[in-house]
Amino acid sequence: MYDIENYYNASTIEEAVRLLKEHPDTRVISGGSDVLIKIREGKMAGTSLVSIRDIKELNGITKKENGDIYIGAGTTFSHITNDPVIQENIPVLGEAVDQVGGPQIRNIGTIGGNICNGAVSADSAPTVFSLNALLRIEDGNNGRTVPIRDFYLGPGRVDLKRGEILTHVIIPAKEYQGYHGNYIKYSMRKAMDIATLSCSVVSKVNTEKNILEDVRITFGVAAPVPFRCEKTEAALKGQEISEKLYEMTEQSIRQEINPRDSWRASREFRMQIGGEIAKRALKRTIELAGGDRK
Repeated sequence: MYDIENYYNASTIEEAVRLLKEHPDTRVISGGSDVLIKIREGKMAGTSLVSIRDIKELNGITKKENGDIYIGAGTTFSHITNDPVIQENIPVLGEAVDQVGGPQIRNIGTIGGNICNGAVSADSAPTVFSLNALLRIEDGNNGRTVPIRDFYLGPGRVDLKRGEILTHVIIPAKEYQGYHGNYIKYSMRKAMDIATLSCSVVSKVNTEKNILEDVRITFGVAAPVPFRCEKTEAALKGQEISEKLYEMTEQSIRQEINPRDSWRASREFRMQIGGEIAKRALKRTIELAGGDRK
């Protein structure tokens, strides 16, 4: 049923790193919603696994005194959605991961696995990109902290070296305080389907001046890795909030994204949908900030 050579269960980060270095052919497993499927399909037959599921340090969400939010890599999607720190400070992330699969998947799937899988359709990815998240990676020595945008190297490829594990997703205070976000996932089915295209928008609004002070727009499935629309962001910053702003967003997005044709949807369809969902997500963030109430 599952062709697994060896299974090692780590109880600490240090033990997990040591096992990965001692057994260089092993793969990390936590919830197993991706790894076990690949093993059963024969794509990773005969592999050995290091489980990090019982490492307490990797579970849970903490808001530090300086406002930075630390999300353990082993924290499940259900936990993230229902956690009071997330609900109060960055509800858009909870809303995004609540669209992963069904309840069973959300109860075992982890944000660390979702990111390290390197899938451009990962529901967490566009939002952590728009929040300028940092990733804490441990290697048994000094470790390193990597901006999320530098972590994705290509389809299914991430900057994680042998003997390293992702321990925390960090959302710096300055990247979410004063901002509101919205995530829209377009898929062929309403439930338990991966994204045909997804978009996460995070914005800061000056309601007194009716100005869009800052905006970050990230797409999933619009490029080989999650794609920040920097040209559109630059064009929108400082603009007055009006219908013209939304029209500009829609047009600019369609000029900037470059999705591919696939059996799920054509390039042209994705471009059309992209402009629409970016516009809707931006409008929702402005409404959440108390603006655009005409």
